Amino acid sequence: MAGVVIPARRVSLLFTRFPPHVLSSSLPSLTLTLRLTFKLSPLSLSNKRFSKLFAMEGSKVNQAKDLPLGLDPTTEDEYDSQSKLLQEFTNISSIDKAWTFKSGGSGSQAMFLVSQPNLLANKRRKSVLSAQITKESATSVNFQWAPFPVEITGVSIVVPSPSGTKLLVVRNPENESPCKLEIWSQSQVEKEYHVPQSVHGSVYTDGWFEGISWNSDETLIAYVAEEQSLTKPTFNDLGYKKGGSTDKDFGNWKGQGDWEEDWGETYAGKRQPALYVININSGEVRAVKGVDKSLSVGQVVWAPSTEGSEQHLVFVGWSSGTRKLGIKYCYNRPCALYTIRAAFHESDAQKDDLKDGSTEDSLVINLTQSISSSFFPRFSPDGKYLVFLSSRASVDSGAHCSTNSLHRIEWPSDGKLSSSLNIFDVIPVVNYAEDGHFPGLYCSSLPSNPWLSDGSTLILSSIWASRPVILSANILSAEVSRISPSDTDFSWNLLTLDGDNVIAVSSSPVDVPQVKYGFHTDKASKHATWSWQDVSSPIFKCSEKVKSLLSSRQFGVLKIPVKDVSDSLTEGAKRPFEAIFVSSKTKTNDGCDPLIVVLHGGPHSVSVTSFSKSLAFLSSLGFSLLIVNYRGSLGFGEEALQSLPGKVGTQDVNDVLTSIDHVIDAGKADPSKITVLGGSHGGFLTTHLIGQAPDKFVAAAARNPVCNLALMVGTTDIPDWVYFETYGSAGKNSFTEAPSAEDLITFYKKSPISHLSKVKTPILFLVGAQDLRVPFSNGLQYVRALKEKGGNVKTILFPNDVHGIERPQSDFESFLNIGVWFKKYCK
Repeated sequence: MAGVVIPARRVSLLFTRFPPHVLSSSLPSLTLTLRLTFKLSPLSLSNKRFSKLFAMEGSKVNQAKDLPLGLDPTTEDEYDSQSKLLQEFTNISSIDKAWTFKSGGSGSQAMFLVSQPNLLANKRRKSVLSAQITKESATSVNFQWAPFPVEITGVSIVVPSPSGTKLLVVRNPENESPCKLEIWSQSQVEKEYHVPQSVHGSVYTDGWFEGISWNSDETLIAYVAEEQSLTKPTFNDLGYKKGGSTDKDFGNWKGQGDWEEDWGETYAGKRQPALYVININSGEVRAVKGVDKSLSVGQVVWAPSTEGSEQHLVFVGWSSGTRKLGIKYCYNRPCALYTIRAAFHESDAQKDDLKDGSTEDSLVINLTQSISSSFFPRFSPDGKYLVFLSSRASVDSGAHCSTNSLHRIEWPSDGKLSSSLNIFDVIPVVNYAEDGHFPGLYCSSLPSNPWLSDGSTLILSSIWASRPVILSANILSAEVSRISPSDTDFSWNLLTLDGDNVIAVSSSPVDVPQVKYGFHTDKASKHATWSWQDVSSPIFKCSEKVKSLLSSRQFGVLKIPVKDVSDSLTEGAKRPFEAIFVSSKTKTNDGCDPLIVVLHGGPHSVSVTSFSKSLAFLSSLGFSLLIVNYRGSLGFGEEALQSLPGKVGTQDVNDVLTSIDHVIDAGKADPSKITVLGGSHGGFLTTHLIGQAPDKFVAAAARNPVCNLALMVGTTDIPDWVYFETYGSAGKNSFTEAPSAEDLITFYKKSPISHLSKVKTPILFLVGAQDLRVPFSNGLQYVRALKEKGGNVKTILFPNDVHGIERPQSDFESFLNIGVWFKKYCK
């Protein structure tokens, strides 16, 4: 029929008889047929309705061409509106650290290190904000804040001296440039030192190996840095070059040499943390000699000076053995406290000895060889006691995180140190606690100066079931008290001490953080109490829109009874576990909001009642949140925690399903609008749930999920985790780098991928290409297999992100996609 011309009025008649909404869906094929068959152009048609439809469809075609990858017009509208809201949540600042300093009279000065995501730079913007604290009465203070914060750029860490008159600023190198150490006074930079790579690499500022300590007279600073790299082979156009090269040489390149183990996830390229001391008067930096290469060191502090004896350092040492297993979040790595003579001494003769490489009298002494785990050393103000935390329950059982214990050592007044010092238990591991009783110690850090003025009471943050709390612990009487309010489900986190008082932050899933000031009253009495004052602060400001959205939400902590309790369970494992439930204040009788089930990783971690910007954002989109602390979580005693290993994929899955049924039966959730979100082991549960309960969920999202243990065991930085969680305590002893065929079959059967054929739920995968904990191949294998079976799956790969997907742009895009994905399937 080519070349046949039909009158425009006949085409017009066709569009008159069929309304536009009928033709619109088939318009692209119809217009193509008209053009090819009848040689028509929309410009040659006189019918306005036809031309209008043609223009509309052309606009859609052009729009589709212009849309970013993975978006359609409807999704783009959601992206637009949700991204604006997420930006408002993202802009809320947070406090990373705080310090106080005496300022004369009854007042003091506080300094807060504040951070805020900088999305355009894809970094966290850091600033310092100061406040003058004035005591108005015994139970009232006034904070006079500086008018503006001062931004600090390129700074890795700041550490004030004990007197507060000096400030160490560390600027770590990029590539192979020198590390910069600056000493600031109140008004200016007093000293600046450039430490070349030939002396050491980057200073550790990660919170685990990190250790920076001023000595008592503030002339020496001990710290932990990456040991200088071993010389690599040099090549030029003639081949291997003997003798290496100098900076003036051209036409050659550095080879790689032998591969060296590093410390895994977030420690890529960091292999040998070592001790260094700098004299801030001369600028001389010395490595502390005498520490065996088999030890990786961290958390260094100066020991008390005793008359007539030399200064010593106390540090934590981890022995790597034949393999450096991943250490991030892994408290089951054996470690001990060691002491060694400091690098700088009074006599020139001693200095000369050290320059000559002599290690005489630099003997390293293991102070805690009778206990399998010792970290975060702190000396009491009078120097009589050394206290430390232990995670021996983790080391001895194999769990990567578990209940802590607190210990003390009486420091010898005569300076005679030995490996036979007595270790006293202050707070032992709590296996099981009745409701309302202390469930055990769960600390991720200790303040640099945690002591009240009595010299024996320290203040620390811990987890009490689903709530962060602040505790006081007397290291002599072993009395432990909860000093944050016990009549609230809000979270409480210690920032710093101000004399015998406390500066803290309190928040909830629906309340942005609030600075609090705690007064220690009746100190002389056995019944000392704490009262708390709200502190008006500019740090946590948020928009009126965010305030309005949060004010419409509420939260509570639910007790979930264990289903099908058996006699084989310990008492701790029979007790109810908890879930945090966030919901609308108004939607009670008018139907339920769609539900997001949120699952933490670990599995020996915990979700707490603190404010989370990402979860608050999801809640503000109109979702209820069910944040489940299944058995195996921290904060509930050691028996409950140890009930999970060997039962992953069954007990934890059943606990989550029990929690969902609990809120459905209570009329808090619509069973037709349930989604699930989890990362790492939470992603393991997410993918297990959509396979084991394929009709339960309308959508799912998983961040760096564990999908196949049989694949993970040979690629992760923590292969021992696979054995322990699969086999329980027996897995600690059966761990090998060469799994048997039987092991691989068991790992596969324990994995979500074994249930993949039953999956119906649309799922969003978010994976980081630099993840060493759960390499992204683990998720991509599941994605490809699911696609092969016709599953509905969307995948976003972040090329420069590690396990946490925490870089500002990646975190933003991650939760934006989660919000859009869940909205799409919950209409």
